[in-house]
Amino acid sequence: MRAIALVLSLVALPGLAQAQASVQFSVNLPVVLPPLVVVEPGVRVVPDVEEEIFYVDGFYYVRRGPVWYRSRTHRGGWAYVEPRFVPARIVRIPPGQYRRWHPHPAEYRPAPAPRPVPGSAVYRREQLEHERRDERREERREEKREHHEDREHGHHD
Repeated sequence: MRAIALVLSLVALPGLAQAQASVQFSVNLPVVLPPLVVVEPGVRVVPDVEEEIFYVDGFYYVRRGPVWYRSRTHRGGWAYVEPRFVPARIVRIPPGQYRRWHPHPAEYRPAPAPRPVPGSAVYRREQLEHERRDERREERREEKREHHEDREHGHHD
């Protein structure tokens, strides 16, 4: 019975080590990324950084040796990705091809910034900022209308 428990604990250790590695994983990137560049349909790359960072289908991906990690944001939360869940179109790219990569002017096609994921904190913050902008815009319109009406009725400031 002890032998079985020992074998099971040894089998579980690599999985625990992998989980721990994903929690401690970090990528050294600037807080504000340079504009992503489309390198093939559906694949964007972060140019001019030490790491190869790809953006595909709403996730950032980074490769460390044969292991892939992904995150919804470049700022953190990197987690191990099983190989079957890594998009084939980036697995096919030779390792290192986009490391410290700078596009030539002829191939530079900046991609629009990724949209925040609905329900995420970033998405909610952007929605709130958008609502506040709309409210301020409406307040300014109302002030202009009132000012215009006052001038029409002979009320001057």
